[in-house]
Amino acid sequence: MTWRLHTFLTAAALLATAALVAPALSQAPVPDAPKDEEPIKPPEPPAALPKVHGEGRPSIDKLFEALKGATSDEGAKSIENRIWATWIASGGDTASFLMSRVKTAVDGKDYDLAIKLLTAIIDIRPDYIEAWNRRATVYYMKRDFGRSLEDIREVLAREPRHFGALSGLGMILQEIGDDVHALDALRRALAVHPRLEKIPDMVKKLTDKVEGRDI
Repeated sequence: MTWRLHTFLTAAALLATAALVAPALSQAPVPDAPKDEEPIKPPEPPAALPKVHGEGRPSIDKLFEALKGATSDEGAKSIENRIWATWIASGGDTASFLMSRVKTAVDGKDYDLAIKLLTAIIDIRPDYIEAWNRRATVYYMKRDFGRSLEDIREVLAREPRHFGALSGLGMILQEIGDDVHALDALRRALAVHPRLEKIPDMVKKLTDKVEGRDI
C-alpha cells in the first residue's frame, strides 16, 4: 500500500468518527474549560510566513516528504512554515487579505467576526482548505466542538495530511472523553509531522492512559 493511499484510508476512518460525533455535539452543551487551565490550541500558521511564489519552489508533496525526514526541530519548523505558507497562498490574494483580517479579529478575541469573515471566504472559495481549518480552530476556541468537527471533516477530505486538523480532531475527541480515537488522530498527526510541537507529550500521556484498557 502506498503512503498516500494509507494516509487517505486512515484519515477516512477518522472522518467517519468525526461524522458520528459532530451532530450530537452540535445539539448538546459542552462544559466550560477549567478557569485555571489554558487549553492547548491546535497548531497554527506563524505570524510571518515565508514566500512560496517563484520558479523552482518545491511542491507540497516534496515539502511533506522533507517534513517527515527532518532531522532537527529547527529544520522541521522551517518546512512546516513553508507548508502553512503554501496552504494560505493557495486561496489567492483576496482570500489572503481576508485571512489577515481574520487574524486581527482572532487576536482581539472577536471570534464571531472571525467566523463571519471565514464563512464569507468559504462561500467564495469552498476549495480553500485553510479557511475551513481556521474556522475549525475558531469554533474550537469557542468550544463549539460540533461545528469544529464539521469543518475538520471538510479539511481532511481535501488534505488528509493536514497536521493542524488532525491535531485539532485529537484534542476535541480527548475533550469529550474518546481517548482511544483521540490517540489515533494524534498519532496520525505525528506520522505526517514527527516533530510537531506539544503533540508527542499528548500522545505519551494518552498512551499511558489507554494502555491496558479493555477496548
